[in-house]
Amino acid sequence: MKKFSSEELRSVAVMGHGQTGKTSLVSAILYNTKMVNRLGTVDEGNTVTDYREEEVEKKISVTSALAFAVKDNKKINIIDTPGYPSFIWESRLSLRAVETGMILVCAQEGVEVQTEKVFEYARDLGKPVFFVVNKMKRDLADFHKTLEAIQESFGKNAVALQLPIGKGDSFEGVVDLLTHKAYKFKDGERDPYETVDIPADLQEQARTMRETLIEKIAENDEAIMEKYFEDGDLGEEEIRKGLLLGMKSRDIYPVLLSDGGANQGVQLITDFILKYTPSPLDIGEEKTVDGTVKIAPGEPFRGFVFKTLSDPFTGRINIMKVVSGTFKADGQYFNSSKGREERVGGIFGLQGKTQDGVEEVEAGDIVAMAKLKETQTGDSLTVKGDKTRFKPVEFPIPSISFAIEPKSREDENKIATALTRIQEEDPTVQSRRDSQTKELLISGNGQFHVEMIVGILKHKYHVDVEMRPPRIPYQETIKKGVDVEKKYKKQSGGRGQYAHIFIKVEPLPRGEDFKFEQTIFGGSIPKNYHPAVEKGVRQAKEKGILAGYPVVDFKVNLYDGGFHEVDSSDMAFQICASQAFKEAMKQARATLLEPIMKVEVVAPEENLGDINSALSGKRGRIQGMEPKGKYQVVKALVPMAEMLDFEPNLTSITGGRGSYTMEFSHYDELPGNLQQKVIEQAKQEGRIRGDEEE
Repeated sequence: MKKFSSEELRSVAVMGHGQTGKTSLVSAILYNTKMVNRLGTVDEGNTVTDYREEEVEKKISVTSALAFAVKDNKKINIIDTPGYPSFIWESRLSLRAVETGMILVCAQEGVEVQTEKVFEYARDLGKPVFFVVNKMKRDLADFHKTLEAIQESFGKNAVALQLPIGKGDSFEGVVDLLTHKAYKFKDGERDPYETVDIPADLQEQARTMRETLIEKIAENDEAIMEKYFEDGDLGEEEIRKGLLLGMKSRDIYPVLLSDGGANQGVQLITDFILKYTPSPLDIGEEKTVDGTVKIAPGEPFRGFVFKTLSDPFTGRINIMKVVSGTFKADGQYFNSSKGREERVGGIFGLQGKTQDGVEEVEAGDIVAMAKLKETQTGDSLTVKGDKTRFKPVEFPIPSISFAIEPKSREDENKIATALTRIQEEDPTVQSRRDSQTKELLISGNGQFHVEMIVGILKHKYHVDVEMRPPRIPYQETIKKGVDVEKKYKKQSGGRGQYAHIFIKVEPLPRGEDFKFEQTIFGGSIPKNYHPAVEKGVRQAKEKGILAGYPVVDFKVNLYDGGFHEVDSSDMAFQICASQAFKEAMKQARATLLEPIMKVEVVAPEENLGDINSALSGKRGRIQGMEPKGKYQVVKALVPMAEMLDFEPNLTSITGGRGSYTMEFSHYDELPGNLQQKVIEQAKQEGRIRGDEEE
């Protein structure tokens, strides 16, 4: 691949709700620009950017994928992003690396949930956007209704640049309001079209809409506005300059149309990107932790790693946006985020999974590197001595966890390496071994996300696992203080075992776990046996008497006892202390504790009543509400056991517009009627004997 100058570069993130045709449109762009030899389709599983086994199988994108198109000696870097809710955060990550967001909206379905989310991402990052009303050949496609929905959702800054000729299956061309020309599509390959007269029934509408558009463009520059007032119209260069300024300031959101699957209107979109969207030099600068960096090839090299791919064979591939300067292959660079030097070998562009080598790239380009030792997503690379760091990536907090168990010893040996690779590629995945339940937990952005992780483990890393809801890590505690005397005596020939202790067991405030103290006066029990008593209690508290869960929030005071000069030992005092503690538990009103989660639900205001009812029905306690843009945030404390099935419930209530996060808050007493169910379950699992809860 040749080197492109910063002026010759454009970068777009293709975003939108699932099933709006993003991958098909990208496939058509690549086909029309002769980057590939055939027009790939999602149904056939042969598109450039949906190349993973799970994507081909499910026919959806599950991660961002890179491609590039070259036309008129200019290069367009394209990032095809997922539209499914569990993976929509990739759109925000991809926007960090591009100058412009392209938001697809289905001409039949209109503005949907993820349309709103990706627009918010672009707004938060200050990125220019334009809309493409796609799937225009659908039977119920309605451009004007969809345009109205876009304007209603995102304001009057959304302005049409095109009008459709025909509707549904008869969609056959567009009227370009910028050039005031009509283009009719021909049947055939590579999206050919011809210039025709504007249809008579569209001439008046086109004239009116063009006047509105040109006036909107003129508002972005005083000189252009004067020109418009003098001549009543603008020339091609004024239109280009005014539209570019309007997009950069987010005062204009152009709206185009196409049918990517039918490869109609796609060339016009490609031309629009090259002519009207900003180059890296038009953006001018990029924010850093301490200030800004000028985007220019003549500046020192600085780059931002925004994505990592992981391959079972080639290892880690880091993808970087070159923010300033020139980046060359086979060089020594500095990871300013980690303070470590990195040796970079070959560098390459990505066409899906295909690598295209390049010697060097300029500011604004996107490039991939393999086998860097330290570098991960979110890191900054610079020249040696340059400590510039770009703002770190914000990843969503996983909302749900499932337990997974390898099906074989071989799978168990491979799972740690496989999960490390998966987490390098998808930082929203978390894994940990629960210290109490001993289960291996995988956390992600919803059940479907975790199911996809399990699929990746199987298909990509050949690790077969079973997935199930996690066990709730209940705890046990006591509600009153008791005194217990215990004597342990055993004689079976030879040296015996003897220990005698008096202990006082008292409850502690919630969250203080366990304290041990001794107040023995004199030598009733020598000091060298005191640690054995504590060890015996600690061992016993790991399995309570109610349901076999750890005992917490109590204090043990060893205050008296006795010993034998010959038969006493550490082991004897450990066993004696363990038995004494179990007896104390039976007398001290033992009870079960359950984990309580701090939950935040983000949803439209009209759904608040149903959400509050749903949370209350799950024994949740509403802590408050606060606005967040067009949405409301409901804060609540809810038992973990009640949150395992909350995701589909929230989706049903909000029509997919809601999301939630949760994290551990504290432990609280489990209601009595539910305690018995947990105890019965513990009996069935063999965690306790039938008489231990008495």
